[in-house]
Amino acid sequence: MKKRVSFITLGCKVNQYETNAMMQKFQENGYEIVEIDNVSDICVVNTCTVTNMSDRKSRQALRKVKDKNKDAIIVATGCYAQSSKEELEKMPEIDVVLGNEEKRDIVKYVEKYFEQNQKLTAVQDISVQKEFEDMGQISYTEKIRAVIKVQDGCNQFCSYCIIPYARGRVRSRKIDSIIKEIEQIAQKGIKEVVITGIHVASYGKDFDNENTSKKIRLIDLLEAINKIDGIDRIRLSSLEPTIVDEEFATRLSKLDKICDHFHLSLQSGCDETLKRMNRKYTTQIYRDAVATLRKYYPEASFTTDVIVGFPGETDEEFAKTYEFLKEIDFYRLHVFKYSPRRGTVAEKMPNQIDGNKKEERSNKLIELSNSTENKHNQSYIGKTVKVLFEEFEDGFFKGHTTNYMMVKVADEEEQSDKFVNKILDVKIKENNDETRELIGILS
Repeated sequence: MKKRVSFITLGCKVNQYETNAMMQKFQENGYEIVEIDNVSDICVVNTCTVTNMSDRKSRQALRKVKDKNKDAIIVATGCYAQSSKEELEKMPEIDVVLGNEEKRDIVKYVEKYFEQNQKLTAVQDISVQKEFEDMGQISYTEKIRAVIKVQDGCNQFCSYCIIPYARGRVRSRKIDSIIKEIEQIAQKGIKEVVITGIHVASYGKDFDNENTSKKIRLIDLLEAINKIDGIDRIRLSSLEPTIVDEEFATRLSKLDKICDHFHLSLQSGCDETLKRMNRKYTTQIYRDAVATLRKYYPEASFTTDVIVGFPGETDEEFAKTYEFLKEIDFYRLHVFKYSPRRGTVAEKMPNQIDGNKKEERSNKLIELSNSTENKHNQSYIGKTVKVLFEEFEDGFFKGHTTNYMMVKVADEEEQSDKFVNKILDVKIKENNDETRELIGILS
């Protein structure tokens, strides 16, 4: 009988990609992948450490799976395991602790544990890694959209962020490897790929030391992906505004598969706060990047992340952020209350902000986000848009437009696979103000 393996994935799209890779490794070695709610022989928790809350959620997930699967082998891997292996080694629930670079050999380590029947830890110093650790061609995906990891690591060292210590320095994946993987994905009928990494805007910068006459950057990779038959949509994950200049936007606009949704990193709309965060841009640089993209993508939607309550953020600084967010006119905001992260510069900064103040500012930005999202949605009533349908739920087919608006179409026949993974024209009839979903009919 095959051993059963279940997974919990916390954090970013990179973690999701790496979970898919680990699932494929287990399948190739004769294991059965099951849902986390099922009884498992091995439970893998792919952890996150971006905030102290992420650490806590990771520990909670590990304890929860052990409670449900008392006889299972519990494996902790991911960024929390990479940065805090000593903490995890002390948890009695955990049998195996693996760092980020060890994920590709997870089957080997699990089988080694079975042989030795004793706790096992394998976490190498990720700061010394210079080359991208390719996990092979990953065609495993549970959904109609495939996440493709093209880069790892970050050299930015923002004052609030632990990720460079958990992921190491910038390491880019070879274009040939990426293209081969996406070609395999296309052969499975997947129509949309999401290009992701820890700091995607840095793609190719580590190649500059190699003997090559031509610098390779993200736009070169995107031009190569755009040529792949079978892929209809290329969606970008988070980008730094510093990557956007006239040349980038011009070349990008010539690629017919690029989705016009841009998640541009911001964190604060106040220059003084950005400087304390050690961000590498100003609000004017950000403003120019948005204007440049809107020139080529008039229907583009912009989303971003905002941290409220960063150390030293005065009422005046928050007001500047609020007005900047209104000026840019984002489609949606992802709002985070600053949480001191052990081991970062910001943890020791003076003027830490009171929790009630953070809550108040967070609520104000969430209210702004809901309002602007509904405003943008309302402007689409009566328009016809192309929707890639992803699932059938509660009598509706659901999917996204290229600019990442959620659209629902009712179906009385309730044939759950009728429209899934198809791109169809939908005429928008109304917007649900509460769920901020557009409702339409096939046109």
